[in-house]
Amino acid sequence: MAKADVAIIMGSQSDWPTMKHAADTLDQLGVSYVARIVSAHRTPDRMYDFAKCAKAEGFKIIIAGAGGAAHLPGMTAALTPLPVFGVPVESKALSGEDSLLSIVQMPAGIPVGTLAIGKAGATNAALLAAAVLALHDPAIDAALTAFRAERTAAVAETPSND
Repeated sequence: MAKADVAIIMGSQSDWPTMKHAADTLDQLGVSYVARIVSAHRTPDRMYDFAKCAKAEGFKIIIAGAGGAAHLPGMTAALTPLPVFGVPVESKALSGEDSLLSIVQMPAGIPVGTLAIGKAGATNAALLAAAVLALHDPAIDAALTAFRAERTAAVAETPSND
């Protein structure tokens, strides 16, 4: 039995402020997850072991955030049959565009579902993971439906005069 449905992995502690948005969204939807630091460059053995064993550990989806060269999502996808959603973390040098291109430009046959740079990408990766899980989990389906309804209800029909 899985400890968690979703693994949130990131290349370093500095990625957590972005990836925390994925965690917060999963919390809000009642989706179980674990978060780990798994660097493709600094801890390649840890990354390899994680990716090769993720399915056996019971994970169903991996959300992988990385900045800069951003190899973590692609390397993870190359080593696991699980769906991997990549979140480009904003970098100092190129504002996350380097991360985006590193994640999105995977060769045919090794897919990574790539989301937007930063907070929006992390939040949407969690929502996408929940949508996949909701296909077979009525509780997650209900939570996701309620989440979307709340977002719809929060949009005014007319502009405020304030």
